[in-house]
Amino acid sequence: MRLLKVCCVFFVVAFSPAWSLNEAPFDPPFAGTIFLDPDIITSQDPTAFQSISYSGQGVRTMFDRRVNTWVQENAFLFEVVFDDGLTTEVQVNPEFGTPEDALTDATTYAIEVGRIPTALRRDMQTMWIHKGVEPFGGGNNNVLIHTGQAANYVAAGILEETLVHEASHTSLDAQHGNSAGWRAAQASDPEFISTYARDFPDREDIAESFLLYLAVHYRADRIDTQLQQTIQQTMPARLAYFDQLNLDMHPILNTATDIDEPETLPEEPLLGQNFPNPFSTSTEMKLSMSESAHVQVAVFDISGKAIVSLVDSVLTSGGHSIWWNGEDSTGSPVISGVYLFRMRSGDRLFVRKVVLLR
Repeated sequence: MRLLKVCCVFFVVAFSPAWSLNEAPFDPPFAGTIFLDPDIITSQDPTAFQSISYSGQGVRTMFDRRVNTWVQENAFLFEVVFDDGLTTEVQVNPEFGTPEDALTDATTYAIEVGRIPTALRRDMQTMWIHKGVEPFGGGNNNVLIHTGQAANYVAAGILEETLVHEASHTSLDAQHGNSAGWRAAQASDPEFISTYARDFPDREDIAESFLLYLAVHYRADRIDTQLQQTIQQTMPARLAYFDQLNLDMHPILNTATDIDEPETLPEEPLLGQNFPNPFSTSTEMKLSMSESAHVQVAVFDISGKAIVSLVDSVLTSGGHSIWWNGEDSTGSPVISGVYLFRMRSGDRLFVRKVVLLR
């Protein structure tokens, strides 16, 4: 098997053989890139996540950083489907106890992985999830997650940025890391973007650079001008290299729409995406009507079982807000998981995914 590539919170400074003994090493502007800005991708951004379903338990070979070797576990298995047609098997360590508890973590990270570009998920066939405060990893057609460390990344606001880094290992390294074009870009640019990239040029330069390419080209409004200029001045050839690949950046290029006050009402009912999503206590679904009509809105679980009816009445023309507090028709809280908002008006049917995380 290929060696797992790992992003560590603490960077090791090592002498790189890229320089001769008579040369001074470069002076990169940053130690590492995942820490530079927590808003490059956020938990409020669109996700390509579409659905998750439990497949049962099965023996899988997984890498576990706590023992720093390969292990075989009778893992909880989940199939994740993204709206760009890609799928991933999420393998959750049985230490999580029950399929329901494993589903909570599998769904959480599947949604977050869905926020990173299609180009970085193309080779992500699996995702391993363990407990423990250990570094994430990328490679092996996989992304490795330790939930204790994930909590640290969430607290720092850099979970999504870390996933971009690791998925760059997974989907970009093999094809581009040693390509002539990338080597030429490295030679042309004045410096490495970080000491981590400089000290491990064959292993970390792609991943350290791609996140900031994404920031400059697709999230320039979220980073300060000085950071943007530093990136552009330090790695112009690398930026140009990524740009000429014409990578699929869905859903980064997509923006959520707000239908509270549309400039013109739609010709038919329009059901927006709920917010917040995922949610823990209550969530709002927005609906716009071009004319008065009878509307039914209900919540179903992913097996198709009806959970609760939210609307079954005539709604007037205009915008409406529909709330769900995570309870069933008896007023009892439902378990964490993926649910479906289904709206019917006449012969029109709309469905939106809702994720409840308690």
